[in-house]
Amino acid sequence: MLQNLKESVLRYLLTALLALFAANAAAQSPNDVVDEAAKLLDQQLKDRKVELEADKDALYALINEILLPRFDRRYAAQQVLGKNWRTASAEQRERFVEAFYNSLLRKYSEGVLEFNLSRIEILPFRGDLTKKRVSVKTMVRLDDGTRVPVNYTMINRDPDWLIFDVVIEGISYVITFRTEMKAEIQRTSLDAVIARLESDAITMNADE
Repeated sequence: MLQNLKESVLRYLLTALLALFAANAAAQSPNDVVDEAAKLLDQQLKDRKVELEADKDALYALINEILLPRFDRRYAAQQVLGKNWRTASAEQRERFVEAFYNSLLRKYSEGVLEFNLSRIEILPFRGDLTKKRVSVKTMVRLDDGTRVPVNYTMINRDPDWLIFDVVIEGISYVITFRTEMKAEIQRTSLDAVIARLESDAITMNADE
């Protein structure tokens, strides 16, 4: 059961990220960002899914154009490394941020093609906008009709709200990857993990 939940996190991760940050977040409430972004992503994917499925470079370019300005990838990477971030050198941190993001991009980008606006329900915002972090809650309807709670944890980077975590059915992608990275670093080293992530990206590019 836990493995199935974990796979759900991985499958929907980039879909969730793009659905949230496809539009400018400035001067908007977190829920407004989600609503506007989901509609914009739906428009951009119309009549392009076949093209993007066949052209991974175009898909990556679309993701980078939309996601990078809206996703706090450095803070997300910091949360994933946890205690290992504090002992990492500046060079190791920068390499990990880049390698981890590229790994997510290449492994899970096809999830973006599954985006369906009609399956997303944005729930009323119940958070406190004066806090540094808030959670935007949505429900996503799967092919079999199952409704899956998908929550976006956002951080206030005045004036923008940026995402750094996605929680699907109670499973946080940050915590999931933190557990995996911690175990791998203990078995090998941080440098080895970074090198593996960088190598994975090169291998995936070569296989396309």
